Parts: sequence; structure tokens; C-alpha cells
Amino acid sequence: MENLKDIHIGALVYELVNEQDITMNRICRFLHSTENEILEMYSKKSLDVEILLKWSKLLKYDFFRLYSHHLILYAPIASQNKNGVQSKLPQFRKSLYTREIIDYMMELLENKQKTTKEIINHYGIPKSTLNKWISKYR
Repeated sequence: MENLKDIHIGALVYELVNEQDITMNRICRFLHSTENEILEMYSKKSLDVEILLKWSKLLKYDFFRLYSHHLILYAPIASQNKNGVQSKLPQFRKSLYTREIIDYMMELLENKQKTTKEIINHYGIPKSTLNKWISKYR
């Protein structure tokens, strides 16, 4: 799993373009951009969401999931709005850990990069959840 704390989306797009061996001509036509504009995108740390959506479609890869995983691992969950008003926007549960995140945590433990206590403190994963993962996936 890539370092999700510091996402450089342009470099990740470039890496996937190279892996899939997509021609610059096809990319330019699909994104309605010039070659120079494409090369500039590769150097950017962030991209406009509409452009990122187009890249996701072209490369058949969900780049937005990288940001979702970042939020799961590094953003604290808010119990409710500070002024007590419930938002009309959909509410998502933080506890929906993907298999990639579970595998990443198991890898950290197996490689002795972090202890269980460090994972609990750094990522805010409940101790009981981490212990279930250890017994199930180790």
C-alpha cells in the first residue's frame, strides 16, 4: 500500500499510465488536453476532481479510494456537528475498514514497523477490532 499520509496523485497517475502502456495520443484525445498539459498533470500533487474522474475512467482505477483510505486512517470521526444540527448530507461510518487497510495493518505488525499499541494510538483503530483482525488474518 502506498503512503496514504502524503498522496501525490500526479505521480500515481503517471505510474499507472506507464504500467498500462497507454499512448499519449489516446490520453490527449480522452482528456481533451495537450501533451504539455498532461505532462504538467503528472507533476501536480493534486488534481481537479473532474480531471481525476476522467483519469479514473481512462485507467479503470478508483483514485478517489486513495483519499477515502487516507480519511479512514488519519481523520478523526466527528460524533455530531458542533452546533448540534444534523447535516443533510449522507453520513458515512468510519468503521468500514477495507481489506486493503486490514492487510496494511497486518503488514505493519508482521514487519515489526509498528506495535499493536502504536497502531491503536496512531490510526485510532479500536483495540478489540485490531485483536479480531490479528486472530483472523495472521
